[in-house]
Amino acid sequence: MSKLTAQLNWWKGAVIYQIYPRSFQDTTNNGVGDLQGIIKRLDYIKALGVDAVWISPFFKSPMKDFGYDISDYRDIDPLFGSLADFDELIAQAHQRDIKIVIDQVLSHTSDQHPWFIESRENKTNDKADWYVWADANEDGSPPNNWLSIFGGCAWQWEPRRCQYYLHNFLTQQPDLNFHNEDVRNAVLDNVEFWLARGVDGFRLDAINFCYHDAQLRDNPAKPKHLRQGRGFSEDNPYAFQYHYYNNTQPENLAFMQAIRTLMNKYPGAVTLGEISSEDSLATMNEYTAGGDKLHMGYSFELLTKDYSPSYIRNTVETLESQMTEGWPCWAFSNHDVERVASRWSNNGIVNHGQVKMLHALLASLRGSVCLYQGEELGLGEAEITFEQLQDPYGITFWPNFKGRDGCRTPLPWQRENEFGGFSTVEPWLPVVDAHKNVAIDAQQAEETSALVHCKQFLAWRKQHDALLFGDIKFTQSDDHILGFERSYNGKTLVCYFNLGEQSQAVEVQGKAIKSHHYDSATLSGFGYVIFAKEDV
Repeated sequence: MSKLTAQLNWWKGAVIYQIYPRSFQDTTNNGVGDLQGIIKRLDYIKALGVDAVWISPFFKSPMKDFGYDISDYRDIDPLFGSLADFDELIAQAHQRDIKIVIDQVLSHTSDQHPWFIESRENKTNDKADWYVWADANEDGSPPNNWLSIFGGCAWQWEPRRCQYYLHNFLTQQPDLNFHNEDVRNAVLDNVEFWLARGVDGFRLDAINFCYHDAQLRDNPAKPKHLRQGRGFSEDNPYAFQYHYYNNTQPENLAFMQAIRTLMNKYPGAVTLGEISSEDSLATMNEYTAGGDKLHMGYSFELLTKDYSPSYIRNTVETLESQMTEGWPCWAFSNHDVERVASRWSNNGIVNHGQVKMLHALLASLRGSVCLYQGEELGLGEAEITFEQLQDPYGITFWPNFKGRDGCRTPLPWQRENEFGGFSTVEPWLPVVDAHKNVAIDAQQAEETSALVHCKQFLAWRKQHDALLFGDIKFTQSDDHILGFERSYNGKTLVCYFNLGEQSQAVEVQGKAIKSHHYDSATLSGFGYVIFAKEDV
């Protein structure tokens, strides 16, 4: 691989550190993190050994969904800073050889966006067809049975037009009409605004939701025993349907190609698409195939409760069998799901031995890696009372589902600080004691901490092309052990991970070059070992 090719393909095998800016670092003493907070902590990010940061939305927004409801795609919400702050962030990150990837929320806007304010006024204005509008049925009911992810009907009545508008998420997040060419062009212009400003790529939120079925056909019912997975449990009516018509339409592929054509004007810029469909792995393949659409796909398939070796193997092998051209990106945590240290733990009790094993496992799968802030510390899900909830999703489904606030609480920088060194005032969400006990300053001083282990493993990973670029072949997946080989340019690494708490024997496959809780062909609970396979 030439030096130029390597520079353009920096994202292959990269570790991308996700920052939820509201909860990263507050520098303005208002209890909310900001862009200057990210700048302040760039040296910490550099020391982690990651290649890029993905920053969740910081654009102007009424904050009904905490930034995923955008009212101005080309400006910074004053809560987070200014365009000058963003330009400084780009410059400071690039000086440290850190790439900047930002969220783009293309499928919908805020109901406070000027486009929607104009569109809703009547059926004849210049933006009248920029959103998904539909007449009521004869009895006044919505035009079809589509449901919102956040609960209830996906249609909201607008008296100004005497029509319904579509919202796949909150009622304050109306869906754009991508069947309209003017909408597509305006969206791409907004994307290019940030490319011209120097960003290195985009995480494309809910990218398979851009198009809807133009015929507005009803979604078919889903059998009760299949109403599971990807966070939509039986208490959410969204799980009652196959979502064949409100997202993942065939027309979206041409729009992915249009995005790629734009990206190609900025060599080295990358797209990472968030995909949640009825068959997310197949959609990931479809959206990354051919080299003319997305660079990488990202799904919720390893953000579930299932933690068995067989499930992980089946998920990765299924994608590998389909994705012959594209490039995967894996994550165990993000801002939308319970933190993995709790989700995959025994009875919710965080085990830092398990955390270290999960660091190594995530970074050893074929593909790029998304590491969510606090995952390097082994943070568990924060306990949030109903009175402390901010997330509308959690407020709606409490107490069966507590929402996403438990994974969004501020990052703890200092153990002995009242607010964990995140802010000088009470934060927008609490810094819980369990998190302060494993704060960054405490872990940096402890050689056996989860943080130090994460740094060391990521640094070691960079020395092994087989882990960065190699093929993957699974060799074992029983009740406890997950085993696979990573091969590249004639070199093979054999990886074993003990996903259980009891010691397990593993077959020696050469020289052990990296391990945790491994001794004489035995992996202790939550241990791992990586062998350099001897030539035959």
